[in-house]
Amino acid sequence: MGQFATSRKRMVQEQLLNRDIVDAKTIAAMSEVPRHLFVDDAMQGRAYGDHPLPIGAGQTISQPYIVATMTQALRLTGDEKVLEIGTGSGFQAAVLSRICCQVYTVERINSLLARARKTFDKLRYYNIRAKLDDGTMGWAGNGPYDAIIVTAGGPEVPQPLVDQLAEGGRLIIPVGDQQIQELQLVEKNEGQVKISCLSSVRFVDLVGEHGWSK
Repeated sequence: MGQFATSRKRMVQEQLLNRDIVDAKTIAAMSEVPRHLFVDDAMQGRAYGDHPLPIGAGQTISQPYIVATMTQALRLTGDEKVLEIGTGSGFQAAVLSRICCQVYTVERINSLLARARKTFDKLRYYNIRAKLDDGTMGWAGNGPYDAIIVTAGGPEVPQPLVDQLAEGGRLIIPVGDQQIQELQLVEKNEGQVKISCLSSVRFVDLVGEHGWSK
């Protein structure tokens, strides 16, 4: 077993299984996806640590536990179509792609999107489609989505994302100010929206028409 495989196994045991990550599909995906390929070469030795890392352009790759927490909260079974807002490094989309049928991901920073696409291709994760756009507007042409995940913190839940959420769907998003947010789970049933708060988190800003201004 190589250095990174050993580090990944330790990450799953110590940071996920020893906390409250119990979903088998989430654990399997986090065990499979090579997180070190989603950061700069100089950062690879720290890729499996219990912390976020910078990825350039003022953005970060989230702490592994947070990625697992958000993934688990979506309660994916394997045949869903999932929308991600904020591609970033591409790691969260990669994890989702190992569980669901199709991932659509939107990023507003071209340099990050280009790198993420190269990583997806390198790993042959062909069930991910990515585009450059304002993520707060969603990706209407491919909706509705069984699940939506937003990997940046906004002042409110963007209405276009609620509109693009399928009946019975789940949306997870950090909502709050630009210092700290609450991780909110939004569920749509019979046209009604229910919001549950999961934990306090801190994410980079969700920038766009239905988020923060640049």
